[in-house]
Amino acid sequence: MMRLAILLLLSTVAFSETRVRLDTEKGVIVVALDEKKAPATVANFLRYVDAKFYDGAQFHRSVTLNPDNQPNNTVKIEVIQGGTGSREKEFAPIALERTSQTGLKHVDGAISMARDGADTATGDFFICIGAQPELDFGGKRNKDGQGFAAFGKVIQGMDVVKQIQRSPVEAQRLTPPITIRKAERVR
Repeated sequence: MMRLAILLLLSTVAFSETRVRLDTEKGVIVVALDEKKAPATVANFLRYVDAKFYDGAQFHRSVTLNPDNQPNNTVKIEVIQGGTGSREKEFAPIALERTSQTGLKHVDGAISMARDGADTATGDFFICIGAQPELDFGGKRNKDGQGFAAFGKVIQGMDVVKQIQRSPVEAQRLTPPITIRKAERVR
């Protein structure tokens, strides 16, 4: 009886998780999104996916330690960043779901929303390479200390993420950018 209860619980968890497949020119990345802990951020990301705004979009930025391409930052990170690259394909900014509220952290493979100030995230997102605690609430990467909104994790394709990160850059700009051929929900 206990075994059946565990199987039912696991099947419920499996069906409540939303996954998105990013088919890039370097390979496939699959992310699992945590709707329970970061509902507004997940809804925002899925709005872009469902509108097909990430289809043909690009990973355009790679921030690395070796070589260090962030000389003006005392707090170093490693991420790749993508987005629509178009103001016409941009929804209104969303409120920041801080990691202090969600409990989600910027661990290896975390997907998070890019932003300037608090409550300014739109469609740009990034994926962490290695743990990046300075991107969490209270971290020192942003002067405001509010951190970024982590909302899921890569569950397949970290090798692709690392390949994108190692692609040629000028400063932090990928040259050429890496195309996201298609972004779609998967079961």
